[in-house]
Amino acid sequence: MENERLILVTNDDSVNAKGIHALVEMAQQFGRVVVVAPDKPQSGMGHAITINHPLRLFPSDFFGQVEAYACSGTPVDCVKLAISEVLHRRPDFILSGINHGENSSTNVLYSGTMSAAIEGAMEGIPSIGFSLADFAPDADFEACQYFGAQLLTQFIQSPISASVCLNVNVPKLKISEIQGIQVCKQAHAYWADRFERRKDQFGREYFWLSGEFADVDQRPDTDLQALKNGFVSVVPTHFDLTAYETLQQMKNWKV
Repeated sequence: MENERLILVTNDDSVNAKGIHALVEMAQQFGRVVVVAPDKPQSGMGHAITINHPLRLFPSDFFGQVEAYACSGTPVDCVKLAISEVLHRRPDFILSGINHGENSSTNVLYSGTMSAAIEGAMEGIPSIGFSLADFAPDADFEACQYFGAQLLTQFIQSPISASVCLNVNVPKLKISEIQGIQVCKQAHAYWADRFERRKDQFGREYFWLSGEFADVDQRPDTDLQALKNGFVSVVPTHFDLTAYETLQQMKNWKV
């Protein structure tokens, strides 16, 4: 149908992930869905794009009757390629996820899931990134589908600036246990990194990144606090990284 909403769905966990299948199932209530997603896991890729080798795109039958493609590139590659080469018009919405693992706080800077949504916002396309605080491959996405449908309905009925996307995180709880939806701000937290030093069979050193996530933000209205209290967190997210308060302070510099 010519006037039917066109929804692009992508992720960073690959076309094989359970989360993207749950998102496609939910999104089909709202329009025609086309999937362009990585052919392999791309977690932690952030806003990376592929420039040193060609991209490849393969039709996928993982989603039944839904038009779908597996892309050799990153989540942002998937969005760019879908808009330029796959879709016959600009999508009405871009939905990314559902990520296996939360993307709250500063995790948004590393997240391929959220970078795909942010790329949509940069293109002026209403976009949402969805994540579940459960890394298990067989995670239960029922609560994500339930609250995701509520949020997408509101997103359609009460549009926000197309240059702002939503970062939605759902706690690892049953629908009946979730306290509701809370619109909040991004928490200030960081990874206290450490590296495990090992040796391969040839005696050469290599390293595995690990560490602890340090929440140094005790404000009550952050996404981390919302998740801890059993709420779905929704953070309006923008690609403009300008520190406006500091910008005003620096106008007094004698440079």
